[in-house]
Amino acid sequence: MDIRQLKYYSAIFEYKNLSHAAAASNVAQSAISHHLSNLEADLGVTLFTRKPRGMEPTAAGIKLYEHAKLILKAVNSAEQDLRQSSEIIAGDIALGIPFSAMKAIGLPLMQAVLKDYPNVRLSIVESLSTNTFSDLLSSDVDISLFYNPQKDDRVTMQPVLEEELLCVGKASIIGKSTAPITFNEITGLPTLLLRQGASTRAVIDRPGLLSKLEAGIPLHLNSVNGIITGLLAGLACTLAPRVFVSEHLQTGDLHSRPIISPSLTRKLYVGQLKDRPATRLAEAMIELLQKLIAKEVGSGRWDAQLAPS
Repeated sequence: MDIRQLKYYSAIFEYKNLSHAAAASNVAQSAISHHLSNLEADLGVTLFTRKPRGMEPTAAGIKLYEHAKLILKAVNSAEQDLRQSSEIIAGDIALGIPFSAMKAIGLPLMQAVLKDYPNVRLSIVESLSTNTFSDLLSSDVDISLFYNPQKDDRVTMQPVLEEELLCVGKASIIGKSTAPITFNEITGLPTLLLRQGASTRAVIDRPGLLSKLEAGIPLHLNSVNGIITGLLAGLACTLAPRVFVSEHLQTGDLHSRPIISPSLTRKLYVGQLKDRPATRLAEAMIELLQKLIAKEVGSGRWDAQLAPS
């Protein structure tokens, strides 16, 4: 097994079609088919089931792809890091960013990379916090921002900021007052939350309170747009940081109230896989993320407190 075989194999896995994989790899279909046959013979397993409409990976094929993806990403990082001079930051990198953070720093991040890092090709994957964490574990992204993660020995986690959660919704649901609302009062209101599990923990990392809140909730959504649409339609309220719905609070379409008894906060972390070799590109991107977040917090546009350095 060599790097070229793994590249061809990954192309077949991703395209599920020999001719498409060959075209993407810039080789003849007969050549890529030959490499696949040799790989299956060397490993003594069947990697794909040939079907009329394409290639279906077997369990062994899926397992090999997981290894191949990690190996190829490590090789690519090593090549990029060793080829570039110490003055130049260059290469491909993917960042996983949750919705709230994307709203706060997405535009300045893109602007900064285009202006200051012309040799970097950046991929941004916006998702729910639980997905940015799982994307990191599966090596679909190189660096992730995520909220309230569970401890995982595979990941380095550095706290970035802590933000207050508010009760957000139409004034007709949560009241016109700006006075604090108690957590017990919220449990008696119609509420929209993310689906139970890791998605919800990204909002409230306190199981007892979460169970109490979820007991009366008929609808869970793993959709940020769905929750915002429901809030604007006056279906329910939710618990969220100010940045989550900042423009709707400014226009008056939504209203917010502080939460007490207890007050609630959540923490944002930046993380990488521990077994991934450090590169100048990754270090530069983490530094840029931290710089942009600090700028947004310092300006007041992101209502949060920076984590101690």
